Amino acid sequence: MSRRRRAVRRDFTPDPKYGSELVAHLINQVMICGKKSVAERIVYGALQRIEKAKEGQDPLEVLVRGVDNVKPRVEVKSRRVGGATYQVPIEVRPSRQRALALRWIIQFASARKGMPTDQALATELLDAFGNQGNAIKKKEDTHKMAQANKAFAHYRW
Repeated sequence: MSRRRRAVRRDFTPDPKYGSELVAHLINQVMICGKKSVAERIVYGALQRIEKAKEGQDPLEVLVRGVDNVKPRVEVKSRRVGGATYQVPIEVRPSRQRALALRWIIQFASARKGMPTDQALATELLDAFGNQGNAIKKKEDTHKMAQANKAFAHYRW
């Protein structure tokens, strides 16, 4: 943590094809070892597959609604009080909500074996759009854990 000043949070430059900051964030999250062109190919391929699967809808809207469905509202953080560690439920900032949602979608898409990455990403996004799949289950588990530890909410600061 810097002693001089706070780090300035930079916004994402919109991607060239769709002009969306969310797509640019998704590309940056998919990117491994600085290979941005490979990540762009994966994300754009997934969006094309979504367009074919949902013919009447815009793939960008499917992406936005899918990510919104996966965004967690609360999570738990460990707080050490006295000698004990408590899981304290806290509300999640909107920027972290989006980052967690994209991370979970990509994590579960890469866990799908036996299919190309763009197809796995498209399938995971379509599942998230339909309120099902592994990323939705992860969000619900996070909410359940926060609900179970609601008694420790007074340790929040």
